Amino acid sequence: MAPFLLFVFMFASQLITGFNEKLPPPLYGDAIHVLSIDGGGIKGIIPAQVLDYLEKALKAKNETSSLADYFDVIAGSSTGGLMTAMLTSPHPNYPSSPLFTPAEIVQFYMNNGSEIFKNRTWNWYSKYPRYDGVFLHNITRELLKETRLNQTLTNVVIPTFDLKKLKPVIFSSYKLKTLPRLNAKLSDICIGTSAAPSYLPPYYFENDHTEFNLIDGGAAAANPTRTAIGEVIQHHNFTKIRVLSLGTGIQKVVEKYDAKNASTWQSFSLNSKHVTWSSVSSEILSRASSDMDDYYLATMFPGLQLEDNSLRIQEYNLDKSMDSLDNVTKENLDNLQNAGNQLLQEIVMKRNVDTFDLEETDQTYAKALDSWAEILYEERQLRLKRKSMEKGG
Repeated sequence: MAPFLLFVFMFASQLITGFNEKLPPPLYGDAIHVLSIDGGGIKGIIPAQVLDYLEKALKAKNETSSLADYFDVIAGSSTGGLMTAMLTSPHPNYPSSPLFTPAEIVQFYMNNGSEIFKNRTWNWYSKYPRYDGVFLHNITRELLKETRLNQTLTNVVIPTFDLKKLKPVIFSSYKLKTLPRLNAKLSDICIGTSAAPSYLPPYYFENDHTEFNLIDGGAAAANPTRTAIGEVIQHHNFTKIRVLSLGTGIQKVVEKYDAKNASTWQSFSLNSKHVTWSSVSSEILSRASSDMDDYYLATMFPGLQLEDNSLRIQEYNLDKSMDSLDNVTKENLDNLQNAGNQLLQEIVMKRNVDTFDLEETDQTYAKALDSWAEILYEERQLRLKRKSMEKGG
């Protein structure tokens, strides 16, 4: 009886270990899965709330799993970059588990948002940014400690922009073999990608005898999806890619500008108020960039079978009061959390690449995520099985 019990114990231990095993590489599977998280400051609460729903759906199938156990790549810009690091950094006490769950990320923003965006003496003519960044820098270093890019639980892609060299810098797990200087501390990468111009100061650090002078990753890619796909297709021969892309919310489009009322190319009047082109350029560029990201995904990668395997989760009707990346009042934090929950019950919207209009589908975002959970789980099980068979298990 004793040998039988010992066998059962050993078998159970191996089974549990298998559940916790790192996701086998794509060569054992049928598709590559990418998770992409936009920038947006405190609005990161919205995608974090969405990811909490997805992780709970996955834990219903395997309670020991985390998002890093299912995605081959997790990418993020700005606040999305910080979330990426939190989801992929090993926990110091449980190295196969992430430092943060999505629910804990939500609480991180709720608890620390008011300190990250704590008002200081500032005016529009000041040469200094609105916030000094000291609290964000300190807490990022405290949380991520000495963890480097090559130590993440899955592949990571975090865009930044070098202010001195005027070019993007993409911190990618895939690039480390050829560009070891990119193997920086995750804390330095996160502080760099979060340095939104006019809000937080640029960030300087050195790694492997290389200087980095970084600002917000949103300067290069506010939506890092294309960046992540670019990294994947450079390093994999697979043609099937599934992408889950999460936004941080944008306001509903309101028709308020037109060419006939633009008296000059310098300025024009709107509702009896003087409006300069510079005051609307930020909104215009943001809208255009977001729409073009949808366009590129649908039209530039048809050979990758991406059209029917991508899901963009975005709140397209975000209330104006919640659209600021630094509104950290208790009321707004609660509203953002509620917006994330309500978004799950909204109908999935797809971008028509001919008209750029949004069109409704036949399911909610929650239902779509349930389907994703099933697909992710089946892909992971398939890879584990094929890897085991290869070993003769």
